[in-house]
Amino acid sequence: MAKQLLSGNEAVAQGLWEAGCAVGVGYPGTPSTEMLENLVKKEDVYCEWAPNEKVALEVGIGSAMGGVRSAAAMKHVGLNVAADPFMSVANTGVNGGLVLLVADDPSCYSSQNEQDSRNYAAFARIPCLDPSDSEEAYEFAKRSFDISEKFDTPVMLHETMRIAHTRTMVEVAGERTEVAPRAYESHPEKYVMMPAMAVKRRAVTDEREDALKAWAEDTDLNRVEMHDTKIGVIVAGALYNHVREALPEASILKLGVSWPLPQHKIEDFAASVEKLYVVEETCTYFADHVRALGVEVSIPPAGPLPRGGEIMPAHIRAAFGVGEPPHPAPAQGLPGRPPAFCAGCPHRLVYVELHRMHAIVTGDIGCYTLGAVAPYKAVDSVIDMGASLSMAHGMELAGVSERTKRPVVGVIGDSTFAHSGITSLLGTIYNGGKGTLCILDNRTTAMTGAQGNPVNGVTLTEQSQGVSPLSVPEGKYLDLEALCRAMGVDEVETIDAQDAASIRKALRTAVKHTDKLSVLIFRSPCRLIDRSTHKAPTIEACRKCGTCIQIGCPALGKAADGSATIDVNQCIGCNQCVQSCPFGCIKRGE
Repeated sequence: MAKQLLSGNEAVAQGLWEAGCAVGVGYPGTPSTEMLENLVKKEDVYCEWAPNEKVALEVGIGSAMGGVRSAAAMKHVGLNVAADPFMSVANTGVNGGLVLLVADDPSCYSSQNEQDSRNYAAFARIPCLDPSDSEEAYEFAKRSFDISEKFDTPVMLHETMRIAHTRTMVEVAGERTEVAPRAYESHPEKYVMMPAMAVKRRAVTDEREDALKAWAEDTDLNRVEMHDTKIGVIVAGALYNHVREALPEASILKLGVSWPLPQHKIEDFAASVEKLYVVEETCTYFADHVRALGVEVSIPPAGPLPRGGEIMPAHIRAAFGVGEPPHPAPAQGLPGRPPAFCAGCPHRLVYVELHRMHAIVTGDIGCYTLGAVAPYKAVDSVIDMGASLSMAHGMELAGVSERTKRPVVGVIGDSTFAHSGITSLLGTIYNGGKGTLCILDNRTTAMTGAQGNPVNGVTLTEQSQGVSPLSVPEGKYLDLEALCRAMGVDEVETIDAQDAASIRKALRTAVKHTDKLSVLIFRSPCRLIDRSTHKAPTIEACRKCGTCIQIGCPALGKAADGSATIDVNQCIGCNQCVQSCPFGCIKRGE
């Protein structure tokens, strides 16, 4: 045994590997991404990125059905995408163990909503494990396959951003348990979910639920820590540590299994304390279930906890009327750090032009969401993966462009297009939709760390070996132009995303063709994968108009006299500012 400092994601990868995981699949999404990126580095396990979470889970179901221990990883909104196979596999059961790592994001650090995925586990009636630190993430991951195979069910391993990215000490065995594949036998009555068979599986699922409830009462994953009996707290996950810090004398029922809940253990714990409280974040999952058992849950004496966002020790202290310990005052007067495109980002000039055109832009999930913030303020909606193209078609049906005299443009990234934009585009084509759709192809899944995807052709295994998307041979990656033409798009054009004049011409021409469907592919590699730099431009006799500043490049600034400046430490020589200067005062670097 050796102690290591691991993040929750690293610990889960280690635990799954030691337990004999043979296949790992997922789609990158913060805060779950690093689990597969660590698992793929280990021997005797195959890992891949899928085009989306639904496909990832289906691959995992297939390999588990085939008899090997398998894992699928996704963030909370990814589980929404995978909900269809998720609900069905809860009914069919598994063969080899199947574990779903699902990472929630309280406070929306990197997401479009808050969501407590434990509600999905309760909805599907599958066991959900809730580690409170990296040590438990490691242990729970190791045990999850045994639970899955014992009860013939997928298991959800639930984490939040606080668990996924916080490093704590873990005592690691470091040895893999080789698990022989289970024999595959054909069982249509188990796996073919036509209605007549699905109804019969319902009875099997009911029996499994009863067995899981009995197990939840006795498992050591749930434990009671008795201290002062005046206050009893039910808590799970990272919040256990916050309660322990904020209320060190409180008695605690720590739930390592958040579905099914141990009814008798909860009732006994409630009877052993004067008042029972629940500490949880983003929703009232635990409080609702505990009250449904007929157990009274009290409101903290100084007022309820926040309804949304991450719950911190300070929130718990405030709710229970406990004073804050002394600590240094926070720094004052620090400059704001609004999110911004990187220097040289290929998305920048597209949004500069869309802003100039006063376009109504239906956006999507990715780095290009930053087109919604200053100085561009060019994105009107961001709903979910793939929504941009469908919503642009909906705007067309509503006659928005005609009524506002503004063009409607859908904008999506290459990875998101492969994830769920293809079917959105297909729906527009099938129903005779017109308009302009933009694919911002920066050759990677940039927002989550430059992962591979079908458009750049780099697999997870290749990425772990250092293969660059810029070196992938033609024919291995998805040809966006050929696909769009094959689907029936009227006009398809590829434009250099670093060429301002070509961007302007392509966009202004496309939006005039109100009788056609145009797809514009703006292509240039992300700065995370193309690190090449060129000499910084120079500024001569600046006229102080401020136009160059409006492209929002972090390398551009203003001197005290109002003239433009270039920070050579940030500038990569992309020459976007050269193209933006209306007077030619910024000269291209030699």
